[in-house]
Order: sequence, then C-alpha cells, then structure tokens
Amino acid sequence: MEPEKVLEKLGFSPNEIKVYLTLNDHGSTTAGRIAKLAKIDRSNCYNALKSLTEKGLASYVIIGRIKWFQATGPQRLLDYIKEQEEEVTSILPELHARHKATKIEGQVRLFKGTKGVKSIFLDIARNKKDNFVFGSEGQFSERMPEFASQFERLKKENKINTKMLLRYGRKELDSKTSEYRFIANISESPAVTNIYGDKIAIIIWTDEPEGIVIENAAAAQAYKSYFDFMWKNAKPK
Repeated sequence: MEPEKVLEKLGFSPNEIKVYLTLNDHGSTTAGRIAKLAKIDRSNCYNALKSLTEKGLASYVIIGRIKWFQATGPQRLLDYIKEQEEEVTSILPELHARHKATKIEGQVRLFKGTKGVKSIFLDIARNKKDNFVFGSEGQFSERMPEFASQFERLKKENKINTKMLLRYGRKELDSKTSEYRFIANISESPAVTNIYGDKIAIIIWTDEPEGIVIENAAAAQAYKSYFDFMWKNAKPK
C-alpha cells in the first residue's frame, strides 16, 4: 500500500502527508523550500510543520535565525501510533460506562463492505458467546480467507463453539470449534444468520457484502428457539 494512503488512514491531513513525505525525501531543509517541493502555499506548510512537530514526527534547528526542518526517524511513526493507542486505552473504562448507560435496547446497526463484515466477526469474537449459524455457503472462507483463519484462532482463544445448520449436500471444511447438521429442501442463499449472546447478525454476501446487527435479548432468544428446533430435527454430518 502506498505511504500516502496509509498516512491518510491514520488521520493525517493532505498537507501533513505532503510535508512529511517531502521531509523524508529531501532531508533537512527550510520551510520555504518545503512549500515549493510539496507544492503548497507557505501558510499551509507552516501549519503542517507545526502539527508534525507537535506529533514528534518533525524537528528543527535554528541556524542563523533560520529554521531547518527534518523528519524524525520512521520508527517514530510507530511510536506515535502506540501513544495514541495508550491514550485510547486509558479512556476505555469511561467510554464503556457511558456506552452502557446510553445504550438503547433493540438497536439496529448496518455495516457495509468487507471491513464492515470484518467488524461483525470481531464483535462475535469479543462477545465470547457461542455462535449459532444457519444459511452459510462458505462465503466467509472464500471471500476473506486470511481473516477467516484469524477468526478461527480468536474463537479458540475465547473458547467459542459454533453450531452450523447447513443446506443438505453442502460441504463444509472441518473445524475443531464448529459442529454441523444438515437440513434438506433448503435453497441456496447469500444471507447468513449468526445468533450470539443478545445479538443477531445477518450477513448478505453480495458483490459488496453488508451486514445487519440487531441487539435485542428477546429477539435473539426467539431466533435461538427456532434454531434449537431445527437443530434437533436436522441430520448430523
């Protein structure tokens, strides 16, 4: 992935990215030359330099009353990210308390794209509750193989067991954390339902996958009751 794209994802502004990469390319230089090389006006360049300096990603020395700027070593970028992580970790207890205090029963959330679907599976792993699935056609393993392996490890670490109801005749990869049963006369579908804890996640594997998470204890219990009935009457592998 290009450095510009990574820095953009990390929250850097376009001018910060231009200035930071210019400093890495050209070493110690003045603000005026940086502005020319980065092709931005001086005021925006000074603002970007100020921000990068505050982040510890740039530094300067004064020679003859002129500031010469340079980028700190690339390792500093990792240190900066770790510092952000530590700051977020320090406020997590308060955020969790506020989240629980204001949570609305029965909330529905929509997720789009592979990143959205990934966040749903991470939520399943963090929930640490057994997962009950029906409708799978193996889309997860086919579309996101690397993350599917990571999710399998997370399930093992969190001692999550999965029960899957599959269309009869459908082949599924063996898994130490999953148990399968089969139902006849079921049509193939792009929609897969996951029931875990007080949540229901419906993932629709279209060209751009999307998912819906319903957080409602009564609804999850009702879905689980239907699942248990089908499981009881399904055929073992």
